[in-house]
Amino acid sequence: MLFALFLSALTSATILPGTSEAALGALVASGDHAVWLLVSIATIGNVLGSLVNWWLGLYVEHFKDRRWFPVSEAALDRASNWFAKYGLWSLLLSWLPIIGDPLTLFAGVMRVHFVPFLILVTLGKLARYIMIAGGMSWLVSLFAS
Repeated sequence: MLFALFLSALTSATILPGTSEAALGALVASGDHAVWLLVSIATIGNVLGSLVNWWLGLYVEHFKDRRWFPVSEAALDRASNWFAKYGLWSLLLSWLPIIGDPLTLFAGVMRVHFVPFLILVTLGKLARYIMIAGGMSWLVSLFAS
């Protein structure tokens, strides 16, 4: 089950579908594992998925002229301008649905250095999983009474 949580978290941070929040919530509710362990595994998997996006972003410009490339050059330019406007600190929002994954990709496009990327993305993703685990723990205790 822990490996399934890791894989779910990893894929959730990429373009592949994943349900890491539901997996984390279910495992917290089961009470079979320490919450800190579950949060750590989910965070590590999700951050590694974001690192895949960042790495792809480093090389995406080499493929933007290809016919099969899924993003138009205009969309790439808009996203790059948005990232340049809001900057490095926007990576704290990398946990958000819909915009989080592209943020990590465009951090690579914008050549954000590895260490600041890793720190900010980890902080954002860790905060999300702590909130989910805490909320689920609260719900379980509420219904257990």
